Amino acid sequence: MEYTDVVMENFTCPKHVGEIEDANGVGQVGSPACGDIMKIFLKINGDGVIEDASFKTFGCGAAVASSSMATDMIIGKTIEEAGKFKNSDVVDALGGLPAEKIHCSVLAAEAIQAAIEDYHKNKA
Repeated sequence: MEYTDVVMENFTCPKHVGEIEDANGVGQVGSPACGDIMKIFLKINGDGVIEDASFKTFGCGAAVASSSMATDMIIGKTIEEAGKFKNSDVVDALGGLPAEKIHCSVLAAEAIQAAIEDYHKNKA
C-alpha cells in the first residue's frame, strides 16, 4: 500500500510541530532501537479541555504524519474524550497506513495517553 495524500500532506507539512513551553502534560514513547520516538505536549485548561497540543517526533514519514494528525484531532477535546483516543482513529483520519507502519499510529495514541497521565500526576 502506498501512502495516501493525507499522509503525505501531514508528513510534508505537519501541523503542531515543536514544544509547548508551558505544557502541563508531556508524554514520550518509543525507543531509539525501533527507530521512532514521539513526544506529545499538551496545554490543558482548568475545565479539562486541551487548548493546544504539539509534538516532536524522531522517525519515519508515517510517524510524523501520525503525530501531526493525532495532535490536530485532540485540540479542543476534553481530557476524557482524548483518553478514549485510539490508534485506529489516526489510521482512519489518515485514510489508512501500510500494515508495517500501523505501529506509528499506536505510538501516537500511546504518547497522548502518557501526556494525559503526566497531566494527572502533576495536577495531584
